[in-house]
Amino acid sequence: MKILITGATGKVGTRLIEALGQHETLGAAALRALCHNRQLSGIEIVRGSISDRDCVSSALTGVTHVIHLATCKETPEAVMDVAVKGLFWLLEEYRISPTAQQFILLGGDAAVGHFFYKHDGPLTEKTRHMAYPGCYALSKVLEEVMVEQYCIQYGINACCLRAPWIMEKDDFKFSLSFGDDVFGGPVWKDLVAPDLARQYASDGTVPLLLDAEGAPLKRNFVHLDDLVAAIILALDNPRVRGRTFNISMDEPVDYGALAGYLLKRRGLNSVRIPSSYQSNWMDNSAAKYALDWRPTYDLARLVDAAWDYRRDPADPRTIWYPG
Repeated sequence: MKILITGATGKVGTRLIEALGQHETLGAAALRALCHNRQLSGIEIVRGSISDRDCVSSALTGVTHVIHLATCKETPEAVMDVAVKGLFWLLEEYRISPTAQQFILLGGDAAVGHFFYKHDGPLTEKTRHMAYPGCYALSKVLEEVMVEQYCIQYGINACCLRAPWIMEKDDFKFSLSFGDDVFGGPVWKDLVAPDLARQYASDGTVPLLLDAEGAPLKRNFVHLDDLVAAIILALDNPRVRGRTFNISMDEPVDYGALAGYLLKRRGLNSVRIPSSYQSNWMDNSAAKYALDWRPTYDLARLVDAAWDYRRDPADPRTIWYPG
């Protein structure tokens, strides 16, 4: 087995490489990374742009499995090169490769609208694509559709693992910060008066985000360890061929329950933040059935892991999306 990993230096790629190396049977697999402008040691590297067919062809030589993790956020100047052109060349070279056996795409709940649109029931793999404004969500739709069509057109062995917001280390704690150190969005300090934001950041107050109906928002998350476990279980699994799977916590995070838990366990107060967002719930039952996979993180564990994490000074909070 020879696995090509794109996005190997990112959050998911780094942990996946570590987990593969520790796996009882997959530890013997040869790993190769396609890297553009990042550094990586310990595995074989092909350096170049994913939008360059010759580079992609070289990266796929002798490869049996492709795990496509590379992505861009709201970077219009790069997102189509990675999400469309890059994925197209990966799929083209994969389908004509004499050694190719499986293609795994890491998708995202942005492809079904995340919390921007109202849904009448759980978000399943049958939920139609609904990109929210911006190039990132559009790119996730295009990726999923492209892989699906290659399965139909050419019968390739491919699947998509669709994840919501991925958390590790102290990410979840900083996703609730009213300071400049906030991770992701919403940017809470922009939703209250500046003096209040400074006070909330100082005393650790957390947002209790409300949905468009004024109830505590329900938003989907997944912990990095659970996602990586699902990726590994998908490798050479005949039940995933041609399918998409939601890889998420069993229940979305309820911001009301979150505020109550942080008050009880950490003594942190909360402040209600109105929004036009919509609560939703990703149904992960298909992944449980096909992969024999179970998420190990619930709300309590997600919170406690983030607040108890002690970051090494040599491991600063650096978030890279393009590159």
